[in-house]
Amino acid sequence: MKEYKVFTINPGSTSTKIALFKGEECLYSANVSHDAAELAKYESISDQLPYRRKMIFDLLKEANVSIDDVDAFVGRGGGLFAMEGGTYEVDELLLEHARTMANGVIHPAALGPQLAAEFASANGAKAMVVNPPDVDEYQDLARMTGIKGVYRLAHLHSLNLKETAIRHSKNVLHKKYEEANYIVCHIGGGISVSAHREGKMVDGFDIVGGEGPMAPTRCGSISVANLISYMKKNELTIADVKPLITKTGGFVSHTGISDAIELKKRIADGDKYAEMVWNTMIYQIEKCIGSMAAVLHGKVDAILLGGGMVYNKDLVGQIKETCSFIAPVFAYPGEFEMEAMAAGAVRVMNGEEKLKRYTGKPIFSGFEWDK
Repeated sequence: MKEYKVFTINPGSTSTKIALFKGEECLYSANVSHDAAELAKYESISDQLPYRRKMIFDLLKEANVSIDDVDAFVGRGGGLFAMEGGTYEVDELLLEHARTMANGVIHPAALGPQLAAEFASANGAKAMVVNPPDVDEYQDLARMTGIKGVYRLAHLHSLNLKETAIRHSKNVLHKKYEEANYIVCHIGGGISVSAHREGKMVDGFDIVGGEGPMAPTRCGSISVANLISYMKKNELTIADVKPLITKTGGFVSHTGISDAIELKKRIADGDKYAEMVWNTMIYQIEKCIGSMAAVLHGKVDAILLGGGMVYNKDLVGQIKETCSFIAPVFAYPGEFEMEAMAAGAVRVMNGEEKLKRYTGKPIFSGFEWDK
C-alpha cells in the first residue's frame, strides 16, 4: 500500500501550525508565529492569506523541506455550515464559504481551506478538510430546547474527539470506530464532552454557546435566572457578559489566570479558592460524562480523555475514580489535530472512506413542523 504524503495546515489567531506526513510518520512540523501588529493591518481574516502563505513558503525554504511530491494538502476547516463528520473535497462552494465565513463564525481556521487550495493548485494535488469545527451528527432528541424555535447547536473539538475515538478503536479494541460506543472528552483551554454511537457524535455540549463544564476561559453552563440577576445587579449589557462564554469565564473570572499549571502552583502554595475552582471544573466534567452515559443507554466501551490538561495526573485520577463504574477510562494527553487531518486524507486515498462533497446547507435547519 502506498504511503501517501500529506501536508497539513492549521491556522490560529497568531500562528499557523504546519506538518508534513508520509503515511503515519511526521517528517516535519513547525509553528509559524505571526506578529499581531502585522495581522492587524488586514481588514479581514481572508485578507491575511498572501501574508500567511509567504510565511509558510519562507519557513519551508529555510528548513529545506520540499512539498513538490505531496499527494494532498489538508486545511483546518472554518467558516462552513454544519455537516456530518468525514473528509471533504475543497471545491469552489466550500472555498467561497470559507472566504466569506458563511456560518458567521469569524476565526482564522477559515484560512485552512484557502491555503490548502492554493498549495494544492500549485502542486497538482488534492485539497481537503477533515472533520471541520462544526461537525453536526446530533440525534433529533439532542436538538430541542424548552423554548420554541431555539435549538441546540453542535460546537465541539470534533477533529480531536473523533480521531481519539478512531485511534482507540483501531489500536485497543481492534475494531472499527463505527462498531463502538464512546464518551470522548477534549480537556484543554476549552472542554468538550461528547457521546459517540457507532461512528456518529450523537450529542455533546456546545462550547461556543456556553454549555458544559467550566473551563480555563469559559463559564460553562449556568442558570439563566442567575445570569439575568448578575447583569441587573452590575448594570451589564449582553456585550459586557458575552466574553464570559469563551474568553473571560472559568479560571479567568475566578483567579485572573487561564493557565492550569499556574493554578496548580497556587493550589500547592495553599490557595483554597484556586483548589475549589480546580475541583469544581473536574466535578462538572464528571457530571457531563455521566449525562453522556445516559445518552448511550449505559452501553459505553470506553471513556476517552484528550487535550492538554490530560497531562495532569490529578485530573485523570479524579475522573477515573468517579467514572470508571461507567466504562474503562483511557488518557490520551495532548492533541491529534495535525495527525487527524493527515489520517483523514490517507483514509480517503486508501479507499477506506469516501471523499465527501460539501452541500453548503446546514445539516439541520429545523423540524418539519417548523416549516
